[in-house]
Amino acid sequence: MSIDPADGPAAVVVPAIAAPSSVACVRSLGKRGIHTVVVSEDEDAAAFRSRYAGETVVVPDPHEDLVAYKDALLSLAMRPDVLTILPVREEDVYVLAQYREAFEPHVETLWPTAEGLRRAQDRVELFDAAERAGVAVPDTRLLDEVDDWDREWVVKGRYTLLADAYVDDLSPGRSRDPPSTQYLNGDRPDVETIRSQNGHTPIVQEFLPTTDEYAFFALYDEGEPVRTFQHRQVRAYNYAGGPSAFRESVSIPELGAAGRALLDELEWHGLAMVEFLRDDDTGEFELMEINPRLWSSLPFSVRAGADFPHDYWLLARGERERIVDDYEVGTAGHLIRGELSYLHSVLFDDEELVERPVRSEAFSAVAASLREYPRFDYLRLDDPRPFVRDALNAIR
Repeated sequence: MSIDPADGPAAVVVPAIAAPSSVACVRSLGKRGIHTVVVSEDEDAAAFRSRYAGETVVVPDPHEDLVAYKDALLSLAMRPDVLTILPVREEDVYVLAQYREAFEPHVETLWPTAEGLRRAQDRVELFDAAERAGVAVPDTRLLDEVDDWDREWVVKGRYTLLADAYVDDLSPGRSRDPPSTQYLNGDRPDVETIRSQNGHTPIVQEFLPTTDEYAFFALYDEGEPVRTFQHRQVRAYNYAGGPSAFRESVSIPELGAAGRALLDELEWHGLAMVEFLRDDDTGEFELMEINPRLWSSLPFSVRAGADFPHDYWLLARGERERIVDDYEVGTAGHLIRGELSYLHSVLFDDEELVERPVRSEAFSAVAASLREYPRFDYLRLDDPRPFVRDALNAIR
């Protein structure tokens, strides 16, 4: 399939990051003849090596200068052939939302407003919205509101991205990732040190002793769901959790109801991944967070039949009626680099509050699932170079 230029703008800007989502976008769109403008601050980005990359553009690093990165995206958005931009990381959706008015005259803005994005990137506002929507949440408080340190708590950044709109001491061009999740095992911590390390007052949540992580994925159009998908995370980068290494597609009515209720309450617009833990005792899905953009396990979603990049393009083209909200249930897939990271954590990490798996059982489980479900995020015979480049980048 090739796109007729007479039909209007069709190209899509795809940021190329270290996660597999960028490669999935390029493959999904490029194989249909849709021109991809692949942008990255890293000339060795795996997506740059895909046979489906239409063109590659080096741009400023958003971690170093968000405004310069925004200017580069805006310059591309002003091209007459560019239809829209796909947000694949927090910095992408942040600059697109904060400068939405600048992008609106040039491309289809399938992402939330700055106010709408804040309700997802600020976990305090997010959990307030969840409670209004009737979605189960773990006990969540700001760090300086805790008065019972005998319980097991998890410390997380209040914001999923530290930037000028959320943190007072950052200029518009600067951003930082919040520190990694910290586990507290019942001893009172040094609150001021934690606050200083985070650069703001983080939140604490009750520790939920379960590894059953689920996610509800959606593309919304002005508060209405257009495409949805669900998966259960079987293994993560670390045995205590983290990004997905092995997952299976599921269809659970209660999970769908919880995800939709939250996004409906937020009057969501654009892409979202809503993460839950399932309570072993009650069966309830308790909210963890929202990723208000594409997710690292996107290649698996696409392989299971939920082709979000193409559906995003269809929605931007005004062809919503062509989107079929369906996918294959019971399939599974791997990120090989993630599986290796998981096994490394089983061998060498010692996580508080989370029991380490038996090493022999962990290795056997990974081997068995690789045999049964040989589907991989990067590795594809028709487009092998992104897998090779990602492996070299990981070694580097």
